[in-house]
Amino acid sequence: MKPVQRDRVDVAGGSLELWQGDITQFGPEIEAIANAANSSLLGGGGVDGAIHRAAGPALLTECRSLGGCPTGEARITGAGRLPQRHVIHCVGPVYSQRNPAESARLLASTYRAALRLARDHGLNSLAFPAISTGVYGYPLDEAARVALSTLAEHLATGRPPRRLLLVLYDDAALRAHQEALTQLVEERSLRR
Repeated sequence: MKPVQRDRVDVAGGSLELWQGDITQFGPEIEAIANAANSSLLGGGGVDGAIHRAAGPALLTECRSLGGCPTGEARITGAGRLPQRHVIHCVGPVYSQRNPAESARLLASTYRAALRLARDHGLNSLAFPAISTGVYGYPLDEAARVALSTLAEHLATGRPPRRLLLVLYDDAALRAHQEALTQLVEERSLRR
């Protein structure tokens, strides 16, 4: 399903956008997409599998050369057959009900690591999936708050990338992120 924009807020001259659809269907106007990867970086299910399938075997070959990635960090590769310049592989945490604060710290760290890589590679736009909300079990409402807060904090610094997208595949993820965005707008007096 081709992505459709559902919401947007402006933060310090940058934009934080909610889209619904397939993250692999963006054109080259989005310079990089983030992948909700596992620590091996060798592909998996969900968005990870979809990105690997769309990018083709060159992505897997490049990922093999990286030797994996720890939780809370990210790695960057080319994009294979995708029209983007890069894929940024984000290894989010498996959600821990025993230690939700550590899960939140690691999830925010993953988003920040991806933003640093995008900035270091001169990228101005980056699309993220809802990291850790699939098989890693992170509750959608909590993950949405962490993601949107972390991305808004980045935009407030004025550093690139300045266009940040969260691309949600289904209605439940979209609703959770819309609710979290409404809360963020109210708390920080942001403009829609």
